[in-house]
Amino acid sequence: MREADAGPRVLLKRLREIMAEPMEPQERLDRIVRQIAQNMVAEVCSAYVLRADGVLELYATVGLNPNAVHLSALRLGQGLVGSIASSARPLNLAEAQKHPAFEYLPETGEEVYNSFLGVPILRAGRTLGVLVVQNEAHRVYGEDEVEALETTAMVLGELIAAGDLKRLSTAGIELDLTRPVTSNGQALAEGIGLGHVVLHEPRIVVTNLFNEDSDTEIERLASALSSLRLTIDDMLARREIAFEGEHRDVLESYRMFAHDKGWVRRLEEAIRNGLTAEASVEKVQSDMRARMSVVSDPYLRERMSDFDDLANRLLRELMGEDTASRDEKLPPDTIIVARSMGAAELLDYPRKNLRGLVLEDGAATSHVVIVARAMGIPVVGQAKGIVALSENADAIIVDGLSGDVHLRPQPDVETAYAEKVRFRARRQQEYRDLRDKPSMTKDGQSFNLHMNAGLLVDLPQLDESGAVGIGLFRTELQFMIAETFPRAEAQEALYSSVLEAAGKKPVTFRSLDIGGDKVLPYFRGAPQEENPALGWRAIRLSLDRPGLFRTQLRALLKAASGRELRIMLPMVTDIGEIEQARAIINREVQHLSRFGHGLPTRLRLGAMLEVPALLFDLEALMRAVDFVSIGSNDLFQFMTATDRGNPQIASRFEPISRPFLRALRSVVRAAEKNGTALTLCGELAGSPDSALALAAIGIRDLSMSAAGIGPVKAALLATDLAALSATLNEAIENDHGVTDMRKTIRDFADKHDIPLT
Repeated sequence: MREADAGPRVLLKRLREIMAEPMEPQERLDRIVRQIAQNMVAEVCSAYVLRADGVLELYATVGLNPNAVHLSALRLGQGLVGSIASSARPLNLAEAQKHPAFEYLPETGEEVYNSFLGVPILRAGRTLGVLVVQNEAHRVYGEDEVEALETTAMVLGELIAAGDLKRLSTAGIELDLTRPVTSNGQALAEGIGLGHVVLHEPRIVVTNLFNEDSDTEIERLASALSSLRLTIDDMLARREIAFEGEHRDVLESYRMFAHDKGWVRRLEEAIRNGLTAEASVEKVQSDMRARMSVVSDPYLRERMSDFDDLANRLLRELMGEDTASRDEKLPPDTIIVARSMGAAELLDYPRKNLRGLVLEDGAATSHVVIVARAMGIPVVGQAKGIVALSENADAIIVDGLSGDVHLRPQPDVETAYAEKVRFRARRQQEYRDLRDKPSMTKDGQSFNLHMNAGLLVDLPQLDESGAVGIGLFRTELQFMIAETFPRAEAQEALYSSVLEAAGKKPVTFRSLDIGGDKVLPYFRGAPQEENPALGWRAIRLSLDRPGLFRTQLRALLKAASGRELRIMLPMVTDIGEIEQARAIINREVQHLSRFGHGLPTRLRLGAMLEVPALLFDLEALMRAVDFVSIGSNDLFQFMTATDRGNPQIASRFEPISRPFLRALRSVVRAAEKNGTALTLCGELAGSPDSALALAAIGIRDLSMSAAGIGPVKAALLATDLAALSATLNEAIENDHGVTDMRKTIRDFADKHDIPLT
């Protein structure tokens, strides 16, 4: 292959000529694939278009069986082509048929071709189809060939978006997106949202792809970059941003990226190859996504979201649009649909408009999901292909309980969900009415409900929920969304803000709990571990890296000057770890006192009971600390050897079971004997039926998400706890046959009119 012919400049020039000639859509598409095949010396070039029903239809080909055009089709996610469409990432294979996603379509006659290069056809971030070249020879396509095919795919994206191909589709299937679609994803944040789609981000359509003067375009790029940098500096200088630690950390990283010389150099190279400044931004982002597709590092994948956001902001600068003008056009019931996004991008949207978030990627630990959950927004992740199937202003329903997303729902589905939302709203009002009622069961036994938190955006919910305090403040979230270790001043500012927002309500700060699934990639001292959940994490890491631990302790002590400070140590395995931590704390207290710093009026040290070994040393544990908090999530997964992040087994084992309740009851008895305060934090506390079980065995202090406080309080207020305790303890002691503990709780609730929803 001649290098001159492989370059994108030559190919773009020829495609521009084809686009300018008057001809029928099918003829234009056929000529485009022939030109690509000729330019890249490929024996096959095929174009697939994504239909509204989630099917990729073969629209044009050279090299495959021409009779397969408009007959051959693959579902989104099916085969190599479907995988490219669902992931929006290219595939470059020397032996395509050995790839696990390969699926043979006999009507195409492609079995003789080995090498395969496929790229998504993208427009403003949405997948519209897939462009493929193939050869018989076993080979990996070069970077220049990948670049040429991706650039060509941009041109095809404009052709598809123009709507000229509608009448080419298989009879009875229209390309316009009007059909109802249900996507089954993963529920990441509770709630139900009804509203209208806002595609993120920025839904700016780049229609002018080819430049007439490269120097002029480079000047436009330089001007837009300068404006972008000034905008980020201005955002960082705003008074309200200065105190929003998590937002500020992300913006600081954007400022660093905006000055990245390598990024700017690649943009300029794309312009010199014949693209406009706007098209170069999209092109470079596509290249970056392709390179990132083989990276498994979660930190780097998060940074891809940051670069996407930066590119979108640069596009708005080039196109003369800004966030303020976008916000004016947002529907009052906005549901954001995105492939992925950063936490700062979500915070850019006016909160009053947001009703939900749908992500093609996303996990429970993603920064954006953490922030959305704190804002009380329902989130569904892993909704593959939803961006390509959505249009702005489409009606949409997000079910953050089941993980379902209903796009352009049928009227009966919409009616059913509207009633469900009204029911939840009535229940939420009932919960608000309970907020100021004394926390006392029907038979006069008191209980306390605390809130879990980890970000500043969590804090307004402290008063709204009626929580008596923050039972768990996850200090690691500040570290997880930062680019480098937060300085002592930043940590102190965050902790001061939390204590100020809490007022007289108590706050329990968990010391840094990183490791396992909470990776800080900028922490280069972290080893590669085969089983990180059981490895170097939490208090183990803090004691081995005392400088890191001391910095956090000093920030906490200074922030809590003049009031009580509660510190909780995570994943304690041995009593000796508590003594080591206490010695470090004492040294920090002495250091601050020596230099005249204010100190807390009282310091209470606690431990999280998450490791089963402590169940056999409870007496020593209760004497070693001021309070104990049961970390039900980790304790249960360690006791049952169950990875709660593994959907294949996570639902097989029941926390409200005889063995686990017996273990928890032994902790209650040890705490009562030694007069040690006991709480439980974790997902178990936030479910009304689980909370009833915990209260029945004697755990009366529970910490949970803000959304769980209302339902749990309503259930406990209506419960004769002595009667429930007798019933449940009898079931726990019954060793004859298998007793379903959760069913025992629910049967009791049904019999005594206790609300569990």
